[in-house]
Amino acid sequence: MKRGIYIMLLGLALMWTSKSLKAQESIDFNFDWEFILSQDSLTGRDYQAMVNTKDWEQVRLPHDWVIKGSFDSTLVNTAPATGYIYGGGLGWYKKTFDLDLNDTQEAFILFDGVYNNSDVWINGQHLGFHPYGYSPFFYDLTPHLNKNGNDNVIVVRIDHTRYADSRWYTGAGIYRNVSLVVKNKVDIPIWGTFVTTPKVSAERAEVSVQSTIVNHFKKSHKGSLETQIVAPNGTIVATSETKYDLEEGQEKTLVQTFEINNPVLWGIFDPNLYQAVTTVTCKKLKNTTTTTFGIRDFNFDPNTGFSINGENYKIKGVCLHHDAGLVGTAVPKGVWRRRLEILKEGGTNAIRIAHNPGSNEFLDLCDEMGFLVQDEFFDEWDNPKDKRLNQNEQHDDYESRGYAEHFQKWAEKDLKSVILSHRNHPSIIQWSIGNEIEWTYPRNANATGYFNNMNWNGNYFWQPPPFSTDEIKKQLATLPKAKYDMATTAKKLAGWTKEMDTTRPVIANSILPSASHLSGVGDVLDIMGYSYRRVLYDYGHKNYPNQVIMGTENLAQYHEWKAIMERPFIAGTFLWTGIDYMGEIRGPWPTKGTLSGLLDYAGFKKSSFFMMKSLWQEEPSIHIATQTLPQSINRIDEQSGQLVAQDAEAWKTALWEWHEVNNHWNYKVGEVISIEMYSNCEEIELFLNGESQGKRSLNEFEDHIYKWGVAFQPGELKAVGSLKSKIIEEVLYTTTEPVAIQLTVDQHGLKADAYDVAHIVAQLVDAQGHPVKTQEAKIKFEIEGQLRMLGIDNGAGDNVQDHYASEIVTDQGRALFIVQSLKETGKAVVSVASEALESNKIIIEIE
Repeated sequence: MKRGIYIMLLGLALMWTSKSLKAQESIDFNFDWEFILSQDSLTGRDYQAMVNTKDWEQVRLPHDWVIKGSFDSTLVNTAPATGYIYGGGLGWYKKTFDLDLNDTQEAFILFDGVYNNSDVWINGQHLGFHPYGYSPFFYDLTPHLNKNGNDNVIVVRIDHTRYADSRWYTGAGIYRNVSLVVKNKVDIPIWGTFVTTPKVSAERAEVSVQSTIVNHFKKSHKGSLETQIVAPNGTIVATSETKYDLEEGQEKTLVQTFEINNPVLWGIFDPNLYQAVTTVTCKKLKNTTTTTFGIRDFNFDPNTGFSINGENYKIKGVCLHHDAGLVGTAVPKGVWRRRLEILKEGGTNAIRIAHNPGSNEFLDLCDEMGFLVQDEFFDEWDNPKDKRLNQNEQHDDYESRGYAEHFQKWAEKDLKSVILSHRNHPSIIQWSIGNEIEWTYPRNANATGYFNNMNWNGNYFWQPPPFSTDEIKKQLATLPKAKYDMATTAKKLAGWTKEMDTTRPVIANSILPSASHLSGVGDVLDIMGYSYRRVLYDYGHKNYPNQVIMGTENLAQYHEWKAIMERPFIAGTFLWTGIDYMGEIRGPWPTKGTLSGLLDYAGFKKSSFFMMKSLWQEEPSIHIATQTLPQSINRIDEQSGQLVAQDAEAWKTALWEWHEVNNHWNYKVGEVISIEMYSNCEEIELFLNGESQGKRSLNEFEDHIYKWGVAFQPGELKAVGSLKSKIIEEVLYTTTEPVAIQLTVDQHGLKADAYDVAHIVAQLVDAQGHPVKTQEAKIKFEIEGQLRMLGIDNGAGDNVQDHYASEIVTDQGRALFIVQSLKETGKAVVSVASEALESNKIIIEIE
């Protein structure tokens, strides 16, 4: 089997290098592109002028042209949308290729995502305009290819002159994968297969494969459609063949049903994947489509929450934007894999892709790794959101106009394209039609009583609605409606979603659910998502007992998870966020983004990660955090002499960012240090240089944070904890001056496919080999061999050093450098140069 796959791939590679592409189901179209960026709004829009330009740069896709730019403090007016990196302009991509088609074949170009406002030409023929940056789309190239098959030119223009058109960093360019799809004229069209599992048990599963077949010949044709179900171990477990007869131009949908005995199910811990291999035969023509799917059964219940394959689980989710820090939005699969592996280590089992549909490659990873996914369609509906100040929703300037400009014309097409493209991913358990839309409809916001209400001055984060349900109904009935009504739009979006897929519930992320429940929005949703409204869980369950409720945007704080664990009717949560992201800035320069992530920009773990790990994982864990007493949120209690919170109630309303703590043991001798531990251990004993500082139990701490106040002495700080008879230790050492840079890598071997990546972490260490986290150094990465640099970062929220550089000043003594393979094999060496520090070398074999 492996030999056969190898021969097939070798054949494709030889075929590619000869630039003569034969008929295949799907061909990688990411290589050998050219790029040019124009800031001339007149000449830069002219097709002929730009195609004839000589100054093209060689690039490969996916490509984000913005991330290589420098941070600029003068861009403060658009920083919430850009992260202080200017990304405007007209980007042009060009590719010349040969394609050998016969008269029974047709070819399509498939884009998984282009940001944004793209126009595409083939051989000078305009194929179409596509405004949305997150929905996949394709064009038929067949009628416009050169007759001899040679020197076809595909051109893509991206208009990102509206460079502040989002509330976060978007990047710009052809930032997702592109494929050339070659099919027979009688075949299954792109996205034409839909696999569902209507009945699932441990003993038997029913699999339904719905295949659309189209006849693009100018006469009728008949043939057969055969589908084989291939189990995760590679064995064929079921086969079905169906005859078809198609008139000229006719399209039919054929449904084949299979019974699978003793299926291996897809789940959080065992993400088993099947394949439906469907072959369309028409006379001598034959083409095969392979669809990966999972057999699973899940359910949301208004009283018991979420269950999958008959077992009840809490959704332990995080929200993720589509950028990955130093590499921008053109994120290699290996970069996402590392980040998702770290999140999984912390107990995360679900991802909300915020606030836009994800890439198919990202969803592939979620399928493979066992993440539950909420796939979200839109952040804007009829009305725009302001991109500069999140509370002021109305604006009228050119550069910040976003998808709302196109929503009326394009929403249905984009939504349905996303579902068609994504519907076979078993990881997806929810379709979200929108995110916090209520702000953009003043009637819905004002009806709650939170705003424009002179008789109320509370905090809507923590207090129930000032208006009763009857009063909210009255307000909704009397407040004037604008041009567009939120409930009407929600009904359309939910209807389009159900038209395409009834196997998953429809949800929306509601920032003001007290109004959305009553405005008609709740009537069209299967699940009402509460955004920062855990204080309303009981209110919602009492007033709307038949509505499924869950948190869909919440804080990475103990009080959020405690509220969910105490309520079996709440299915779970998605924390804001899993990883820090650029844009949506609420702090002064040089803050470049939102710092609420469990991981920082480089994917390093933050304190909140360890808190959530202690809540979400069953294996014992301890993390030690330290801080000088004056800078901490704690104090020494005069009566007991123990460390306690300055405000015993503050933890109950803690917001996005974790309080400032360190993970080192380097202070002034004698000063009292606040020591916190985030742990699920039942008890912990703390030792300083072998001397016990006392044993404490988790049930002593209402806020789930162990606390000690200890006078600093250099040496070893060790915590010894136990959970269900398992003993673990965590140690911090006082460090001395750094004497070296220690390099570590996650992949010692890469494939020579120009996709595979390695993450190299540089850490300052002292003479004992302990990581030095209190001193910094300027370091320079050097590469020898067949690797290319993708980016550099130290993870800090205020790091505005260039991402596309080889030099960086460390933060906490560390930095991350990402490299990617090329298409040549050999041995590559990565090292670090520093004025005063030596380092080891990383050797990577490229095979």
